Parts: sequence; structure tokens; C-alpha cells
Amino acid sequence: MLFDEPIHEIEKYQANPSTPEAMSLPAHLNPEYTLIVQANNLSVDVDNEILVVHKFIRDHYAAKFPELEQLVPEPSQYVRAVRVLANTEDPTKADLAGVLPPAVVMSVLITATTTSGQTLTDAQWAAVEKACDLADKLEEARKKAKQIFMYVSSRMNVLAPNLSAIVGTTTAAKLLGVAGGLGPLAKMPSCNVHLLGAQKKIALGFSAYTQRRHTGFVFQSDLIQQTPAEYQLKVQRTVGAKSVLAARMDLERTRRDGSYGEELREKIEKHIDRLAAPPPAKTTKALPIPNDGPKKRRGGKRQEAYAQTELRKLQNRMAFGEAEDEVGAFDQTKGLGMIGVGTGKVRAGMGEAKSRAKLSKANKLRTATLTRAAQGGSSTSGTATSLTVTPVQGFELTNRAAAAQRVKEANERWFASGNFSFVGQKGTSSRV
Repeated sequence: MLFDEPIHEIEKYQANPSTPEAMSLPAHLNPEYTLIVQANNLSVDVDNEILVVHKFIRDHYAAKFPELEQLVPEPSQYVRAVRVLANTEDPTKADLAGVLPPAVVMSVLITATTTSGQTLTDAQWAAVEKACDLADKLEEARKKAKQIFMYVSSRMNVLAPNLSAIVGTTTAAKLLGVAGGLGPLAKMPSCNVHLLGAQKKIALGFSAYTQRRHTGFVFQSDLIQQTPAEYQLKVQRTVGAKSVLAARMDLERTRRDGSYGEELREKIEKHIDRLAAPPPAKTTKALPIPNDGPKKRRGGKRQEAYAQTELRKLQNRMAFGEAEDEVGAFDQTKGLGMIGVGTGKVRAGMGEAKSRAKLSKANKLRTATLTRAAQGGSSTSGTATSLTVTPVQGFELTNRAAAAQRVKEANERWFASGNFSFVGQKGTSSRV
């Protein structure tokens, strides 16, 4: 048989286990590791062959009973049901009690009475019956593969201690069997590890039943099963990535005590705790102290600097029932509004200090210097003139400043020390 030789070798290693020196060798130099990888590959091949044979039986027996595929999705049960129903014209006489569950038996018998299938020819039924015999042999081989799997699981703590510390010995054996050993698993992208062992119903069209999509052997580990359901798909990606790191450590035969895998498992458990932790409670904050002072308006100093000037406000106003003055230049006219109304002044008054243009420190010093220079010079008005109009000579050129100085000196000479007398009215006294 297919597994006779691997089982014989496994029994030999069970009787005489490998020495610690042999287990510390690299994976490609360890004969027991090579045997385990070979046996795992045979188990995977058997599972794939069972799916292929089931697909062949399903496609050929669909002409006789097309509804049976939906009623019995499990491959082994489907093969046994086909063998019992056979190619008879009256399927209700078949005894399915020991093959299918009672609820499924009732559904199959009721559907068989109304099926649209036709009886198969002798050649077609012979091909289906031969495929059923092959499926039975593959099922027996699978049972022997379970013995190999139990041995591999028992040796996982020695072959892959870090990987077993994360996902357990059972899941570690399944991952090694599907991946083809520690070497292929260590070289595999971490995003594909959690898909190892996923059902092939979606990809190949096989009639394998699956409960969750995009889940494989990693999803069956106890670490994922203990995680809340809403975080399982997210955590399985993390476990797959950490499993690749642990497989690389086991492939190099370092940290063989499994401490590295335990550290990775602790990190995963902390990640799960953070995901499942409740959100922080909302704290009730006290209301702020009411501020009765003036509030700042939006815009700030920029809005104050570019605010409307007093002159513009006067221009925008108009007196009711009166025509406003206008000023024009180059075929354009502008209304003055209330500018100069009542006062006759065109220049507007002083605006607010905060709306004035801001001067830099250098400009302020320069302006102050010019102001002091202007105040220190002659105080004579710029509109003063030295021309005087007299009734005798007409225009006469005089020095007004000198004339004013002579008048001042005469007043001081004649009236500086004089006294004035106050003459009161009748009935009042007078004083000197």
C-alpha cells in the first residue's frame, strides 16, 4: 500500500527515538525530519485525490440524481450514498439508515421521487462504480495517514518547538504537511500562511463544505478560537505572520527551548487584549468660568486694519431730500455723500487708533526726527507774505516781522509800568 513503508519507518523511530544530537542537526540532514515531511506530503496527496475522485463521481452521477450534490455535500458520505442508491429505477427502496443522518435520509428519499434524472447506461454506471471503489481505498489510506499525523504531532515539540508554542502541535503538524516542511513554510509570504488548509470549494468548484471563507489550519488553533468572533479574522493574519518567524527560527535550530515562540505568543495575546479592551470612559468636564468681558471678534487685527474708514462711511451716507456734491475727473464722477456737510471740511476726523496703519520702529524714529526738525525751525506760516496794500502807494513791500517787533517794543516801553483805574457805575465805590 501507499503508506506501508512510511509507517514501517515511523514504527522504527518510535521504538528507537533519535538522539538529541541528531535532532539538533539542520533539517535537511535529519533523517527523521525527512521521513515526517515525506509522510505529510503523502497525506496531502491522498486528500487531493479524494477530492478529484469525488468530483468525477459527482459529475457522472448528476445525470441520475442531480439534487444529491446539494443534499449531501460531504465527499465521503456522498460516495457511500451513491453506492447504496446505485442505478435502480426506484431509489426509495434503498436503505440509507446507516449511511446518512435521519434528517438527510428523509430529504434524499423525498427528492428522489421527483428528480428529473435518467437511468445511467451500463458503461456509465461501471465508471461510477469503479470510482467509488477507488474512493474507498483512498479512505482507508487516509485512516493510516491519521496514524502518521498522530506521530508527527507528538514530535512537533522537538522538530518545531517555537512554531508549536504559538499554534499548538496539532496545527503545526498540519501546516508542515501542507507547506511541505519547515523550509517551504519559512520561505512562504506571511500573508498566505493563514490560508493553508482552506477549503477548495471557491477556487476549484469542488463540493466541499466550509463555514468561513479564507480560513485554514491557523483558524483552528486554540489561540484563534479563544479570540472574540469579531476579531478572529484579523488575529489570524497576525498569527500567520508570527508563525513564519517561528518557522525560520526552528529551521536554523536556534532557541530550541521554544522561548522565542512563547515571546511571540505573549505579543499576540497582548494584541488581542488591546482589540477586545473597552473604549475609555468619557469624563465629565466642568463648565468653564463665565467671562463677562468683551469677546474677541473673528478676524482679529487684520479685520481692524482693513476695516471701513470714517471717510468712506461719510461718503456712503446721504442726506434725505438733498443733492449730494460730486467731484469728477477724466469723464468720471464720484458722489461725496455726507463729506463736508455742516462743517465744510473735506478731510475726515481722526479714526480709531487700532485701525490705523502700523509703522515699523525705523519709520517711527524717522517721523519723530522730521517732526522735531520742523518744530525747531521758523514758525512763520507758509502762507505769510511781505506785500501790503496801502491807500496811498498801493502795493508796498514791508517786513511784517520787523514791524511787529517794533510794536512790541513800543508797548513794553510805554505801557509796561502803567496802572489802570476802574470807574464804577453810580452807587458803587471805585478803587485804584
